[in-house]
Amino acid sequence: MIEKEKQRMSSGKRIALVAFAIIVLVGGYIALNFYKIYFAPNVTENQKYLYIKTGSDYNQLIATLTEKSILKSESSFAKAAEKMNLTNTVKPGRYRLKKGMTNRALINLIKAGNQEPVKLKFQNIRKKENFAAYLASNLEADSLQFIGVLDSTALLSKYGFNQDNVYAMFIPNTYEMYWNVTPIAFFERMHQEYDKFWNTGRKQKAASLNLSPAQVYTLASIVDAEALYDKEMPIIAGLYLNRLNKGILLQADPTVIYANNDFTVKRVTNKLLQVQSLYNTYKYAGLPPGPIMMPSISAIDAVLNHDNNNYIYMCAKEDFSGYHNFAETKAQHEINAKKYRDALNKKNIFR
Repeated sequence: MIEKEKQRMSSGKRIALVAFAIIVLVGGYIALNFYKIYFAPNVTENQKYLYIKTGSDYNQLIATLTEKSILKSESSFAKAAEKMNLTNTVKPGRYRLKKGMTNRALINLIKAGNQEPVKLKFQNIRKKENFAAYLASNLEADSLQFIGVLDSTALLSKYGFNQDNVYAMFIPNTYEMYWNVTPIAFFERMHQEYDKFWNTGRKQKAASLNLSPAQVYTLASIVDAEALYDKEMPIIAGLYLNRLNKGILLQADPTVIYANNDFTVKRVTNKLLQVQSLYNTYKYAGLPPGPIMMPSISAIDAVLNHDNNNYIYMCAKEDFSGYHNFAETKAQHEINAKKYRDALNKKNIFR
């Protein structure tokens, strides 16, 4: 009787141990599966960023993840996405991918829309088409969409600009914004930056020159194109202001180059001077209709804080140092100009 009781107890223990082992195995499997789905590193190092286009749904997101080989296990991501309701909460944007990122981390990033901003740095861009192309290479919208905004008469007039001087609204600097910003939102942000830049002090200085902020910007674009060194900018600005105030043609070579749309020119010839364009300051008095490039802030402030001089003429130095010889009289200017022409001839530079 006692022996049978012992056998029954021993059998019960074995069953209990087997049951416990099964529970441990099942629990371990569930835990491992849970880990793989949510907490195991699943993002590859193939891409630095994940770009989700505006209007994309979950299926398009999966297609992008697959095409760019961003995931090690697409099935585990799909399971996590379903459990975490990503299928209905995909947000567009530019998301930074990190080594060892888990499904959970990536899904939370997308659901929250926690994008990494794009840094835009622009200066010295000549044409609107070039600017639109630069923006399109860094933001979601294409160049045609940006051109559409830059050429929108209704939008430009709302902010006091036109198609010729719209560039004056863009203060060259480094800005942070999201990749999927719309062209109109970008434009509005830039106008806010414009208002910040043109504070009371700068506006007063512009008014003292009898120039609007847009005109200061246009003159600054010429100054920047002429000056290789920032320390010459106030001198050049003073010279051009002297010409404006005396009603003398600006005769700025960079405007002629812009009018001819040939930026390889190193020597402005008589042929180039014949171009019929309001940007040809050898033919038309005053400032051109708009800027010929995006000037630096240094150039804008150089106009506002120009050097008070009596210079009317300038010519590049014959040593090709990038500096200029300045003159108050035409006679002195002719001497300087001859030195430079002779130096060009010596180097066989004829255009």
